[in-house]
Amino acid sequence: MTPDVSHRRAVQFGGLASAVELGRDVVPNQPSGGGVLLSSPAADIQVQLISKGQPNPLKNILNENDLVFIMEKLPLDKEETSHVEEPQCEETAISDFSTGENVGPLALPVGRARQLIGLYTMAHNPNMTHLKINQPVTPLPPLWVRCDSSDPEGTCWLGAELVTTNHSITGIVLYTVSCKADKNYCVNLEDLKSSHKKRHHLSTVTARGFAQYELFKSTALDDTLAASQTTITLDISWSPVDEILQIPPLSSTATLNIKVESGEPRGPLNHLQRELKFLLVLADGLRTGVTEWPEPLEVKSAVELVQEFLNDLNKLDGFTDSTKKDTETVKHDSAAVDRSIECLFTVRGDLDFAEQLWFKMSGSVISYQDLVKCFTLIIQSLQRGDIQPWLHSGSNSLLSKLIHQSYHGTMDSVALSGTVPVKMLLEIGLDKLKKDYISFFIGQELASLNHLEYFITPSVDIQEQVYRVQKLHHILEILVSCMLFIKPQHELLFALTHEKPQKWKVEISGGQKKVKTVWQLSDSIPVDHLSFHKPDVSELTLNSSLEERMSFTNLVTCSQVHFK
Repeated sequence: MTPDVSHRRAVQFGGLASAVELGRDVVPNQPSGGGVLLSSPAADIQVQLISKGQPNPLKNILNENDLVFIMEKLPLDKEETSHVEEPQCEETAISDFSTGENVGPLALPVGRARQLIGLYTMAHNPNMTHLKINQPVTPLPPLWVRCDSSDPEGTCWLGAELVTTNHSITGIVLYTVSCKADKNYCVNLEDLKSSHKKRHHLSTVTARGFAQYELFKSTALDDTLAASQTTITLDISWSPVDEILQIPPLSSTATLNIKVESGEPRGPLNHLQRELKFLLVLADGLRTGVTEWPEPLEVKSAVELVQEFLNDLNKLDGFTDSTKKDTETVKHDSAAVDRSIECLFTVRGDLDFAEQLWFKMSGSVISYQDLVKCFTLIIQSLQRGDIQPWLHSGSNSLLSKLIHQSYHGTMDSVALSGTVPVKMLLEIGLDKLKKDYISFFIGQELASLNHLEYFITPSVDIQEQVYRVQKLHHILEILVSCMLFIKPQHELLFALTHEKPQKWKVEISGGQKKVKTVWQLSDSIPVDHLSFHKPDVSELTLNSSLEERMSFTNLVTCSQVHFK
């Protein structure tokens, strides 16, 4: 995901001094979207300022996550270019623009990239007095330039990072990153170590290994249903490394990374997600006064369903039969999504009157008038004594108070106007979902009532209650994903020793953090501005070579230049 282009600025600079001066202004005041673009009249280039914590295109190679400049080709067509004014000599002109349709990042020729890295280096070199740059120069963030791999080495990135001591620039580290698509790669760990020793004049080096295994990753099933963003990966690191593609030893450090797409339609908690989504609709309506009613899930109207429900309660044993019917329906829906979840999350069989009412109305109410009519029917039935439904204890909702009052033949008068009907249904849904989450967490022995107190307490305002229930749902989604897709420990360890990791990397260094050599093998393209031919599923099937899928190798080398 690239920074928001609406926050970007196109900047034309007439000389290197202007670029340096601009950089001093940009660093402390970068836009929240992380989008500052510089374009040169000599070549169509732009620079993105990526802030710490934002998606970084270098993360797949160097785990880069700090403030950096990303330089690339500017994707402007001729018409857009004609609107850009000519820059004034040694002055900086700033104009806002939108790049329009996102065509993806574009790379620069390797030769041009080297020139730009050279300009960046000279601008910070205090020995370049003939450039007449005001000293001391304020250090800029590291600069990385996208390259088109047009050289024999397949260079895809060139980078430069300053070395500072006591806020003074003392040198620079220059990086070269190459990328190749090659399933017949040939590399030797000792050769990598020897090369690093010679390049940096070292007698000893250390090697640290990294491996990443995908425990779960979804793919698109068809053109209408996109791939799920839920992923579970295991990152393993260890040292020393004995050989390329070494199996991680038992002494390795492992980190489990879980990313869950909330509300995934194919997820095993789809029925709960629908209820939560409707709860959020009611909460927004209560807060803003405008309710965006979702499409109904039921064929019959809400009024018809509620009337039938009340009629059933007038029959002998009707209440018991109705409870059983609703519970079985929900169980069937849950099983249709994923039968394997039944052992983890079972729908409660003790649904009371209010909870069954929530099921009826949450899937059928499409207007404010529906709410008023439904609650009018319910209150009239209670006033006449037609029904005496039972409720779980502990509810503070307005409907539960009216029901308890009806047991004694007297009920408060309720004006079904304003926000009252919306709040009544919201309270019922909150009570129901809280009990669902309590049943799961306690039933699976994952938490006690004391642990859940923060999420289920009624002592805060209703909007805060909804927010906390939503957080509890997100925790539930993470837990269910882990329980479904993470194998028992012995099965997981067995799989790791017999499967090829999705990413394997070795990092060689001699004690200095920024000076290192990195070799990486992955089964996905680690560079988003290059394209390689990847065989499709039909090609792989015909060749019976799923194990021979395309591999991508990265080599990161660097050299350090001392200014002082």
